[in-house]
Amino acid sequence: MSETSNGVTNVLLVGVGGQGVLLVSSVIAHAAILSGADVKGNEVHGMAQRGGSVLAQVRFGAKVHSPLVWEGTVDLLVSLESAEALRYAHYLKPGALAVVSTQRIVPVTVSSGKATYPADVDERLARAFPRLVSIDAIGIAHGLGNAKAANVVALGAASAGLPSLEGKWEEAIAACVGERHRELNLRAFRAGKENAR
Repeated sequence: MSETSNGVTNVLLVGVGGQGVLLVSSVIAHAAILSGADVKGNEVHGMAQRGGSVLAQVRFGAKVHSPLVWEGTVDLLVSLESAEALRYAHYLKPGALAVVSTQRIVPVTVSSGKATYPADVDERLARAFPRLVSIDAIGIAHGLGNAKAANVVALGAASAGLPSLEGKWEEAIAACVGERHRELNLRAFRAGKENAR
């Protein structure tokens, strides 16, 4: 696992309101707690309910003093929307892993004509992230019967970037997800892990 110099692992999760960024951050934090780590987290909702950008930060290690990650210190980025990954690329440290869902959500600024969605988003992602795992999380989740589980598919793909939490994921998912959706989310996590490329 890549860690900052003080032994703290920094994870940045980004997406658009309604994609489940906050659930993923809760699962990571819970898995870290189960592993015995000190954990701090921070969430920025913005215009989340209107499809705006959502950001969550999770930091864990022997001792974590602040919930905030700084630019250039992130060990793992998980992005549930392609262009959102680009918005936060400067937060990653050299050699950090980026796991990006191929889903594209056109923001209001684009649909209103005030901005344009990058046509070359895939090329930009490849340039921005030397260690890039791109995954069709929404397609995999749809194949499982519920596209809303795409966030946990992406988490499964990202789990390899947090080896210290191996063996804690399914217990963390079970603790963070209601019983009605637990089995779906466990299958989504496993599918993401298997399909990471």
